Amino acid sequence: MSLARHIPNALTCANLLCGCLGIISIIKNYPVEPAYFVWIACIFDFFDGFVARLLKVTSPIGKELDSLADMVSFGVLPSLVMFQWIDSASEISTISYVGLSIAVFSALRLAKFNIDTRQSDSFIGLPTPANSLFITALPFLPDLLRPTIFATGSLVIITIVFSFLLVAPINLFALKFKNYSFPDNKIRYLFLGLSIILLIFFKAGALPFIIISYIILSLTGSLLSVKKN
Repeated sequence: MSLARHIPNALTCANLLCGCLGIISIIKNYPVEPAYFVWIACIFDFFDGFVARLLKVTSPIGKELDSLADMVSFGVLPSLVMFQWIDSASEISTISYVGLSIAVFSALRLAKFNIDTRQSDSFIGLPTPANSLFITALPFLPDLLRPTIFATGSLVIITIVFSFLLVAPINLFALKFKNYSFPDNKIRYLFLGLSIILLIFFKAGALPFIIISYIILSLTGSLLSVKKN
Protein backbone atom coordinates (compact mmCIF):
# COMPACT_ATOMS: atom_id res chain seq x y z
CA MET A 1 0.00 0.00 0.00
CA SER A 2 2.97 2.32 0.61
CA LEU A 3 3.72 2.35 -3.11
CA ALA A 4 0.05 2.59 -4.15
CA ARG A 5 -0.49 5.79 -2.18
CA HIS A 6 1.98 7.58 -4.46
CA ILE A 7 0.18 6.66 -7.69
CA PRO A 8 -2.39 9.52 -7.63
CA ASN A 9 0.34 12.11 -7.00
CA ALA A 10 2.42 10.59 -9.81
CA LEU A 11 -0.54 11.04 -12.17
CA THR A 12 -0.93 14.62 -10.96
CA CYS A 13 2.76 15.25 -11.68
CA ALA A 14 2.22 13.82 -15.17
CA ASN A 15 -0.55 16.40 -15.61
CA LEU A 16 1.93 19.10 -14.56
CA LEU A 17 4.55 17.76 -16.95
CA CYS A 18 2.05 17.95 -19.82
CA GLY A 19 1.42 21.59 -18.96
CA CYS A 20 5.15 22.32 -19.05
CA LEU A 21 5.56 20.57 -22.39
CA GLY A 22 2.59 22.51 -23.74
CA ILE A 23 4.23 25.77 -22.69
CA ILE A 24 7.44 24.72 -24.45
CA SER A 25 5.42 24.07 -27.62
CA ILE A 26 4.04 27.61 -27.38
CA ILE A 27 7.56 29.02 -27.07
CA LYS A 28 8.56 27.03 -30.14
CA ASN A 29 5.51 28.47 -31.95
CA TYR A 30 3.77 25.16 -32.66
CA PRO A 31 0.11 26.02 -33.40
CA VAL A 32 -1.80 22.90 -32.34
CA GLU A 33 0.55 20.97 -30.05
CA PRO A 34 -0.65 22.85 -26.92
CA ALA A 35 -4.09 21.34 -27.46
CA TYR A 36 -2.64 17.82 -27.51
CA PHE A 37 -0.86 18.38 -24.21
CA VAL A 38 -4.06 19.81 -22.68
CA TRP A 39 -5.98 16.71 -23.77
CA ILE A 40 -3.42 14.40 -22.19
CA ALA A 41 -3.31 16.58 -19.06
CA CYS A 42 -7.11 16.26 -18.78
CA ILE A 43 -6.80 12.47 -18.84
CA PHE A 44 -4.22 12.53 -16.03
CA ASP A 45 -6.34 15.08 -14.14
CA PHE A 46 -9.33 12.76 -14.29
CA PHE A 47 -7.48 9.61 -13.29
CA ASP A 48 -5.51 11.07 -10.38
CA GLY A 49 -8.74 11.73 -8.47
CA PHE A 50 -10.33 8.49 -9.69
CA VAL A 51 -7.36 6.39 -8.59
CA ALA A 52 -7.10 8.23 -5.25
CA ARG A 53 -10.75 7.41 -4.47
CA LEU A 54 -10.36 3.84 -5.73
CA LEU A 55 -7.32 3.19 -3.55
CA LYS A 56 -8.70 5.33 -0.70
CA VAL A 57 -5.46 7.29 -0.46
CA THR A 58 -6.74 10.86 -0.69
CA SER A 59 -4.64 13.41 1.20
CA PRO A 60 -4.39 17.18 1.73
CA ILE A 61 -1.09 17.32 -0.15
CA GLY A 62 -2.70 15.56 -3.12
CA LYS A 63 -5.42 18.21 -3.25
CA GLU A 64 -2.89 21.05 -3.17
CA LEU A 65 -0.65 19.37 -5.73
CA ASP A 66 -3.64 18.88 -8.03
CA SER A 67 -4.43 22.61 -7.93
CA LEU A 68 -0.81 23.54 -8.63
CA ALA A 69 -0.68 21.18 -11.62
CA ASP A 70 -4.02 22.49 -12.90
CA MET A 71 -2.75 26.05 -12.63
CA VAL A 72 0.07 25.24 -15.05
CA SER A 73 -1.83 23.00 -17.48
CA PHE A 74 -5.20 24.76 -17.44
CA GLY A 75 -4.25 28.27 -16.34
CA VAL A 76 -0.84 29.38 -17.54
CA LEU A 77 -0.81 27.29 -20.72
CA PRO A 78 -4.10 28.59 -22.25
CA SER A 79 -3.22 32.10 -21.08
CA LEU A 80 0.05 32.02 -23.03
CA VAL A 81 -1.74 30.52 -26.02
CA MET A 82 -4.17 33.44 -26.05
CA PHE A 83 -1.34 35.94 -25.48
CA GLN A 84 0.48 34.58 -28.52
CA TRP A 85 -2.62 34.62 -30.74
CA ILE A 86 -3.59 38.18 -29.85
CA ASP A 87 0.02 39.31 -30.26
CA SER A 88 0.11 37.81 -33.76
CA ALA A 89 -3.28 39.24 -34.78
CA SER A 90 -2.99 42.76 -33.37
CA GLU A 91 -0.86 45.70 -34.43
CA ILE A 92 -1.09 47.03 -30.86
CA SER A 93 1.45 44.98 -28.94
CA THR A 94 0.16 45.85 -25.46
CA ILE A 95 -3.32 44.45 -26.09
CA SER A 96 -1.92 40.93 -26.11
CA TYR A 97 -1.43 41.16 -22.33
CA VAL A 98 -5.21 40.80 -21.98
CA GLY A 99 -4.59 37.10 -22.57
CA LEU A 100 -2.85 36.84 -19.21
CA SER A 101 -6.16 37.46 -17.45
CA ILE A 102 -6.94 33.78 -18.08
CA ALA A 103 -4.07 32.81 -15.77
CA VAL A 104 -5.19 35.28 -13.11
CA PHE A 105 -8.84 34.17 -13.11
CA SER A 106 -7.82 30.49 -13.29
CA ALA A 107 -5.83 31.00 -10.09
CA LEU A 108 -8.87 32.61 -8.44
CA ARG A 109 -11.09 29.77 -9.66
CA LEU A 110 -8.80 27.08 -8.28
CA ALA A 111 -8.33 28.87 -4.95
CA LYS A 112 -12.11 29.25 -4.53
CA PHE A 113 -12.68 25.60 -5.44
CA ASN A 114 -10.32 24.40 -2.70
CA ILE A 115 -12.27 26.13 0.07
CA ASP A 116 -15.82 25.88 -1.31
CA THR A 117 -17.65 22.85 0.06
CA ARG A 118 -20.64 23.47 -2.24
CA GLN A 119 -18.86 22.13 -5.32
CA SER A 120 -19.01 18.39 -4.64
CA ASP A 121 -21.90 17.56 -7.02
CA SER A 122 -21.72 20.60 -9.31
CA PHE A 123 -19.39 23.45 -10.16
CA ILE A 124 -19.72 27.14 -9.45
CA GLY A 125 -18.01 28.80 -12.38
CA LEU A 126 -16.44 27.15 -15.40
CA PRO A 127 -13.87 24.48 -14.46
CA THR A 128 -10.34 25.31 -15.62
CA PRO A 129 -9.96 22.12 -17.74
CA ALA A 130 -13.12 23.02 -19.70
CA ASN A 131 -11.84 26.55 -20.24
CA SER A 132 -8.49 25.25 -21.42
CA LEU A 133 -10.11 22.73 -23.77
CA PHE A 134 -12.20 25.47 -25.33
CA ILE A 135 -9.31 27.84 -25.95
CA THR A 136 -6.67 25.42 -27.18
CA ALA A 137 -9.11 23.66 -29.56
CA LEU A 138 -10.00 26.86 -31.45
CA PRO A 139 -7.44 26.12 -34.23
CA PHE A 140 -9.41 22.94 -35.05
CA LEU A 141 -12.61 24.84 -35.87
CA PRO A 142 -13.88 24.67 -39.46
CA ASP A 143 -11.99 26.85 -41.96
CA LEU A 144 -15.04 29.06 -42.43
CA LEU A 145 -15.00 30.16 -38.78
CA ARG A 146 -11.29 30.58 -38.14
CA PRO A 147 -10.74 34.01 -39.77
CA THR A 148 -13.50 35.49 -37.61
CA ILE A 149 -12.45 33.72 -34.43
CA PHE A 150 -8.80 34.69 -34.79
CA ALA A 151 -9.46 38.38 -35.39
CA THR A 152 -8.11 40.57 -32.61
CA GLY A 153 -11.53 41.70 -31.40
CA SER A 154 -12.88 38.15 -31.23
CA LEU A 155 -9.88 36.88 -29.28
CA VAL A 156 -10.11 39.72 -26.78
CA ILE A 157 -13.86 39.13 -26.30
CA ILE A 158 -13.32 35.39 -25.83
CA THR A 159 -10.62 36.11 -23.26
CA ILE A 160 -12.78 38.51 -21.27
CA VAL A 161 -15.92 36.35 -21.40
CA PHE A 162 -14.19 33.12 -20.41
CA SER A 163 -12.13 34.80 -17.71
CA PHE A 164 -15.44 35.96 -16.21
CA LEU A 165 -17.00 32.52 -16.57
CA LEU A 166 -14.19 31.00 -14.49
CA VAL A 167 -15.31 32.92 -11.40
CA ALA A 168 -18.95 33.63 -12.28
CA PRO A 169 -21.52 32.58 -9.62
CA ILE A 170 -23.29 30.19 -11.99
CA ASN A 171 -23.98 26.51 -11.35
CA LEU A 172 -22.63 24.06 -13.92
CA PHE A 173 -23.43 20.37 -13.67
CA ALA A 174 -20.71 17.79 -13.04
CA LEU A 175 -20.56 14.53 -14.97
CA LYS A 176 -21.00 12.51 -11.80
CA PHE A 177 -23.75 9.88 -11.84
CA LYS A 178 -25.21 8.95 -8.45
CA ASN A 179 -27.42 6.55 -10.40
CA TYR A 180 -28.01 5.91 -14.09
CA SER A 181 -31.74 6.58 -14.33
CA PHE A 182 -32.72 8.89 -17.17
CA PRO A 183 -35.07 11.16 -15.16
CA ASP A 184 -32.31 11.94 -12.66
CA ASN A 185 -29.66 12.52 -15.32
CA LYS A 186 -31.53 13.95 -18.30
CA ILE A 187 -29.19 16.89 -18.75
CA ARG A 188 -26.09 14.67 -18.53
CA TYR A 189 -27.38 12.17 -21.08
CA LEU A 190 -28.43 15.01 -23.38
CA PHE A 191 -24.97 16.55 -23.08
CA LEU A 192 -23.20 13.24 -23.77
CA GLY A 193 -25.40 12.51 -26.79
CA LEU A 194 -24.88 15.99 -28.20
CA SER A 195 -21.13 15.72 -27.61
CA ILE A 196 -20.92 12.44 -29.53
CA ILE A 197 -22.82 13.93 -32.48
CA LEU A 198 -20.57 17.00 -32.53
CA LEU A 199 -17.42 14.85 -32.36
CA ILE A 200 -18.62 12.75 -35.29
CA PHE A 201 -19.15 15.81 -37.47
CA PHE A 202 -16.36 18.14 -36.35
CA LYS A 203 -13.80 15.82 -34.67
CA ALA A 204 -11.36 17.93 -32.59
CA GLY A 205 -13.13 21.08 -33.80
CA ALA A 206 -16.16 19.95 -31.82
CA LEU A 207 -14.55 20.77 -28.46
CA PRO A 208 -15.37 24.52 -28.46
CA PHE A 209 -18.98 23.69 -29.41
CA ILE A 210 -19.13 21.03 -26.69
CA ILE A 211 -17.95 23.47 -24.02
CA ILE A 212 -20.47 26.09 -25.17
CA SER A 213 -23.26 23.49 -25.13
CA TYR A 214 -22.15 22.49 -21.62
CA ILE A 215 -22.53 26.08 -20.43
CA ILE A 216 -25.89 26.56 -22.17
CA LEU A 217 -27.34 23.27 -20.88
CA SER A 218 -26.15 24.07 -17.35
CA LEU A 219 -27.76 27.50 -17.41
CA THR A 220 -30.96 26.06 -18.88
CA GLY A 221 -31.08 23.36 -16.22
CA SER A 222 -30.56 25.95 -13.47
CA LEU A 223 -33.35 28.15 -14.83
CA LEU A 224 -35.76 25.22 -15.05
CA SER A 225 -34.94 24.22 -11.46
CA VAL A 226 -35.66 27.74 -10.26
CA LYS A 227 -39.02 27.78 -12.06
CA LYS A 228 -40.01 24.43 -10.52
CA ASN A 229 -39.21 25.67 -7.06
